[in-house]
Amino acid sequence: MPSVSRHRVIDAPVEEVWSVVSDPYHLPRWWPRVTRIENVQGGAGGKRARWTAVLGTEKGRGVRADYRCLSAAENERYLWEQEVEDTPFERIIKNARTEIRLRPAGGGTEVSLRTRQALRGLSRLGSPMMRRATGKTLTEALDGLERALVAGADKAWDGEETRQ
Repeated sequence: MPSVSRHRVIDAPVEEVWSVVSDPYHLPRWWPRVTRIENVQGGAGGKRARWTAVLGTEKGRGVRADYRCLSAAENERYLWEQEVEDTPFERIIKNARTEIRLRPAGGGTEVSLRTRQALRGLSRLGSPMMRRATGKTLTEALDGLERALVAGADKAWDGEETRQ
């Protein structure tokens, strides 16, 4: 399953970063196109948490996507998966997982984001385009996380990227 990764050191303690990335209610603050979160079940940082993200489209409409946390290790790792079965996403995606890893780095936190997606059917032909779009989303997520956690962090980031 192809994956796309991005990472950056954010000038905030691991515990602060964890409190934002492990709580679905914070996603509109930092994850691209998330306008609001609904139907949260389970607590922040919980391994069995579930939520619905309302994603804004270019035409201003909202699209709902359901997610569940598969694994969490406090202040270290948070892994979520999009639930695609019986949704419009099912025609395109077999599965999609996003993993967030945190590691102390000096006075800040190294944040690594990795998304793994398996495309379905003819959608597989668009895999290079999907990887580019996913990379852009992960970079925007790191920008948003930095803005949410660091005062004055309002510049775009041209940071390091890794593809696998």
